[in-house]
Amino acid sequence: MNSPAANPKLEVPQDLGFGTVVTEQRHFRLLNRDGSFNVRRTQHRVLPTLGSYHVLLTISWPRFFALFISLYLLANTLFALGYELCGPDALQSTIPGGHFFHAFFFSVETFSTIGYGNIIPVGVAANVLVLAESICALIMFGVGTGLVFSRFARPVAAIGYSEKAVIAPYRGITAFEFRVVNLRSNQLVNVQAEVIFSRFEDCAGGIRQRRFHSLALERRMVTFFPLNWTLVHPIDESSPLYGWTKQMMFDAEVEFFVLLTAVDETFAQTVHSRSSYSADEVEFGAQFVRMYEAQDREMFIDMKLLSKTERVSIEIPRQLKQVERSDC
Repeated sequence: MNSPAANPKLEVPQDLGFGTVVTEQRHFRLLNRDGSFNVRRTQHRVLPTLGSYHVLLTISWPRFFALFISLYLLANTLFALGYELCGPDALQSTIPGGHFFHAFFFSVETFSTIGYGNIIPVGVAANVLVLAESICALIMFGVGTGLVFSRFARPVAAIGYSEKAVIAPYRGITAFEFRVVNLRSNQLVNVQAEVIFSRFEDCAGGIRQRRFHSLALERRMVTFFPLNWTLVHPIDESSPLYGWTKQMMFDAEVEFFVLLTAVDETFAQTVHSRSSYSADEVEFGAQFVRMYEAQDREMFIDMKLLSKTERVSIEIPRQLKQVERSDC
């Protein structure tokens, strides 16, 4: 078996943390385009999961507000039932309506500290319940305010990836290319990229297993990222893509993993972004059109052109470099 020092392309860990059993699965994408892993977790305890700090920070804004509103309505309903248990005379009101109607909206007024005064608690039990509700309201709104602030303050990279990668002409040969752009107005510096190429290979003993190769890039880091960045892997004789056609990519179930690391200048913290491209998301014989142009001593970038390509002719070497067999 070749040692990592003898074969640099095999320096990549051969499961990337997914485990050998998972990486052997056929017709299975490991990393989705949005950067999420193609793994679904089954949770037997729903409430502890929903209440975890990580989940509350990472769920989408619609789900966050839906959860907060649901908890708010549930809390007021429970306190309204509590006021009903205090008896029919626990709440005095000058407006018509049923007892639960008065109890629910009195709870809303107490919970939100509005207090119109048209519903009045009477008796020790009702006033003790008002005290308990005011404490719960302070805690709930305090936690909610902190979570909203944390969600806004959490540094997250918003990187846009081109919908497709391309095999394009490059300095007399071809290259695997895709394009990224910063979707926000904040500045990212020291942006570093790593691209890992995954394919199924015939290993020693007739076993067909997924193998991983780190692709050499024309440039692995840019200091400033004000425009777009086209990441380029030259497909020369040392490349694991040398001589490969689109059909061969489909047969080998290739997948390109992308990991970007940068420093968010606003927060002075490191942020990450990841994505992937499968065989059907690689376009042969195309190149990206330019996204930016200079006008009046300023540079303008058109974000709508991120994925726009144009057709070009390429020539794929007929002699395919033999894939080296290795023990699995």
